[in-house]
Amino acid sequence: MESEHRPLMPHMRLDELLAELQVRLNAVLSTRDRVHALLEAVVSVGSDLDLETVLRRIVATATTLVDASYGALGVVGEGHTLLQFIPVGLSEEEIARIEHWPHGLGLLGLLIKDAQPLRLSRIADHPESYGFPPGHPPMGTFLGVPVRVRDEVFGNLYLTEKRGGGDFDEEDEAVVIALATAAGVAVENARLYAESRRRETWLQASSEVTTSLLSGADPREVLTVVAARARQMCEADLVLVLLLDASKQALVVEVAEDDGALDLLGTVFDISDTLAGEVFTRGEPLSEPDMQSASYPSSPLRQQGYGPVLMIPLGAPSAVRGVLLLAKQSGRQPFSGADQQALQAFADQAAIALELAEARRDAERLSLLEERDRIAKDLHDVVIQRLFASAMTLMSTVRLVEHPEAARRLQHTIDELDETIRQVRSSIFALQGPLDEPAQGVRGQIVELVEGAGSHLGFAPGLRMEGQIDTLVPPPVAENLLAVLREALSNVVRHSHARRAEVFVEVAGGQVTLVVTDDGVGVSQAGRRSGLRNIEDRATRLGGTAVLEAPEGGGTRLRWRVPL
Repeated sequence: MESEHRPLMPHMRLDELLAELQVRLNAVLSTRDRVHALLEAVVSVGSDLDLETVLRRIVATATTLVDASYGALGVVGEGHTLLQFIPVGLSEEEIARIEHWPHGLGLLGLLIKDAQPLRLSRIADHPESYGFPPGHPPMGTFLGVPVRVRDEVFGNLYLTEKRGGGDFDEEDEAVVIALATAAGVAVENARLYAESRRRETWLQASSEVTTSLLSGADPREVLTVVAARARQMCEADLVLVLLLDASKQALVVEVAEDDGALDLLGTVFDISDTLAGEVFTRGEPLSEPDMQSASYPSSPLRQQGYGPVLMIPLGAPSAVRGVLLLAKQSGRQPFSGADQQALQAFADQAAIALELAEARRDAERLSLLEERDRIAKDLHDVVIQRLFASAMTLMSTVRLVEHPEAARRLQHTIDELDETIRQVRSSIFALQGPLDEPAQGVRGQIVELVEGAGSHLGFAPGLRMEGQIDTLVPPPVAENLLAVLREALSNVVRHSHARRAEVFVEVAGGQVTLVVTDDGVGVSQAGRRSGLRNIEDRATRLGGTAVLEAPEGGGTRLRWRVPL
């Protein structure tokens, strides 16, 4: 019996050795494959220079290397909070169900305060566990590793739910630490590249703005260049230039740089309860990481889905002239200190443009006052005297005319000359009045509206008025006429992209006619029609008509006519 079983022992020992060798070979092969995967991941992470692309690639690579279901990278900001949170592994529906992203509390806060690798079998068992936001999917296993850029902790890699139900092991931790080291280098390279691009763009933009200023370009053109270049430098989604309105109680959007920002032109930011108003009042830059969590629920930026915001005052603290506002869509990385520093110098150039414009306006106002004074003197000393002499001659002639009809006609002419003299005197007083006073009469208000539209269009619309507008147009009709003109000019500014516009107002035949023509893109059938309906309603209530036409040469013509 012993001789029969003895030969089996060497075979069993050999099988065990072979099995152990196979296990070790598999481990070596697995390690080799993992090292190759890690090397490929390091090359992949460092192959792009766009920071946001690099960050997302780091998270996706880490989840693949350790076979995690979910991954995220939290960028650490000031005050040990999460400035940005980049998730991987969640569907759009799952993201939509989460009430808010983590703020840097609990385990995430522990990793921020103590930047050391952390590995857990169950997140909920750790004493620092804070729980998940409402709507967040459940997660158990956890691996967290800091990402350092030189001596600075840039952020942390968070990996959860290892596939297959196992725990993250020491090898997983070592692989992610190695990846985080390479990620720090990639982040630093992306930062340096972004900084060099920003400096290059700033130099080009500064040269362009300086050239515009020295060539005497219109201030609006200069501000438009400033807005476009600021958007390019900081990769912003929106740039606005806000200037003080006439009431000095609010800031108005005068320049908007974005594909869909034309609707924001004319938007009002109250100085007393907006961030833009705070920047204007204090004369200091302000950066807000996320408008969606800021305490300004009625902000137009928040309502349109913008997150990070940077605001720079235009001018010195003692003489702020407006605010340069930049915004990014919610979820994007906030503006950096380098962005703020570059834009500060740029905003100073915009303030110079506003100062030059103000000096130019003062010179033009002085010239206009002198010209008004000269015209008033000519009207008084020459025109009125001649009209008066003609009227006196006709009065002496009436007594010599025997035919009743001829005498009646002469008397009518004398009365017309008398009325003309009174109107000329009224015009003289108007010419000698202060420029800052509100426009008097319908004519003056029409001129004011057209001039105001010119400042937004970048060119002065043509204006022609005929008939006794101030005398014959009653207040109810005048009120509607001005409202229609204001709406028509607003449409030209916002939608037409016109290079030429004409306004014609005439009182004749017992009716007043308003015609506004532009050479823009024409009438959009798909656009909102509320403005045109208001114009038509005003005409209908007064027994008149409103017609929107397309002239032969292109553009739009509004013809509004109502009886007096």
